[in-house]
Amino acid sequence: SLKDDVEIECGIQYNDSFNENFFAFVNGINTKEGGTHVNGFRSALTRILNEYLKKSKLGKKLEDTLTGDDVKEGLTAVLSVKVPNPQFEGQTKTKLGNPEVKNIVETVCYDQLLLVFETNPEIINAILEKIVLAAKARIAARQARELIRRKGALESSGLPGKLADCSEKDPAKCEIFIVEGDSAGGSAKSGRDRTIQAILPLWGKMMNVEKARIDKVIGNDKLQPIIQSLGCNVGEDFDISKLRYHKIIIMADADVDGSHIRTLLLAFFYRYMNELIQRGHVYLAMPPLYKISFEKKIFYAYDDAEKDKIVKEYEQYKDKMAIQRYKGLGEMNPEQLWETTMNPATRNLVQIQMEDAVEAEEMLTTLMGEQVEPRRKFIEENALNVINLDV
Repeated sequence: SLKDDVEIECGIQYNDSFNENFFAFVNGINTKEGGTHVNGFRSALTRILNEYLKKSKLGKKLEDTLTGDDVKEGLTAVLSVKVPNPQFEGQTKTKLGNPEVKNIVETVCYDQLLLVFETNPEIINAILEKIVLAAKARIAARQARELIRRKGALESSGLPGKLADCSEKDPAKCEIFIVEGDSAGGSAKSGRDRTIQAILPLWGKMMNVEKARIDKVIGNDKLQPIIQSLGCNVGEDFDISKLRYHKIIIMADADVDGSHIRTLLLAFFYRYMNELIQRGHVYLAMPPLYKISFEKKIFYAYDDAEKDKIVKEYEQYKDKMAIQRYKGLGEMNPEQLWETTMNPATRNLVQIQMEDAVEAEEMLTTLMGEQVEPRRKFIEENALNVINLDV
């Protein structure tokens, strides 16, 4: 549509997921930080859905009105506007600042949505059913937050009992190791640099956040200690300025169970603390796979290629060589864990980065979501590309 020299194109679709995929452009520029055009669209969508809800039987089941966050759930949308004299602002100049654009986009989007909903009542009914559930989950999450907050469980002032904190108070100098298992957590606590390194052991089954709404996530007893320790909260309450550690290091076993835990934790950070990944605060520790010892020498290898290289280089000691494959972090004593995995001077860390947000979203939904068929298709298409398979 064209209004007041502003050209607007918009496509939306709702799906069964709990997440939003929203992409907005101004004159072909990806406005990652949003702006007045995004505010106009969101205002139009929230307003029209609230109006329809009031006329619906579903409205009687909800004590509250719908918020912008409610209507985000399951929404995939692309908004593209062409503005004659765009004014960009924000840290990366990817936020539209023209105040007049909000009203233009809101008016056009409202009118077009009204036309679609009036002629397709089955669509609006399906959307309302979904977002009413989202609103109920938001209310439940708010109540859960309030209850947990009263107990001090989401505030950094009430730290979890399992956390062994560091003495340094400057977040830029601090790091936290999220460690799989109590035994490894014990070794990590003993071997760490207590000044700058905090240890949080995890135990039990981790939640797959792709299959849960935020009220379940906030109330989860495995994720609460992480939220509590980091201090910056989650979702709409997330505040990066309150982050207590600038390095968040996931330290899990090198086997398939460790990989599963790493994946579940990364899914949690991606979905509910995405800015941590965007700003480069999330890392994976790389514990060694092998310990190679002979005479009085000890070497650690982080993969098969490195092990083979060491064995070949010291071939003359082959008969005296002992090669141990670590099954878990708990097999290392505190000194070994420090030297191989925790010492900033000698360790290997992998920084988690997100180069393509769309691809990351699609991959996470495929591999961790409710739908089985896309996952089966992905496995069938990529099965022959697997080099190492731990079964």
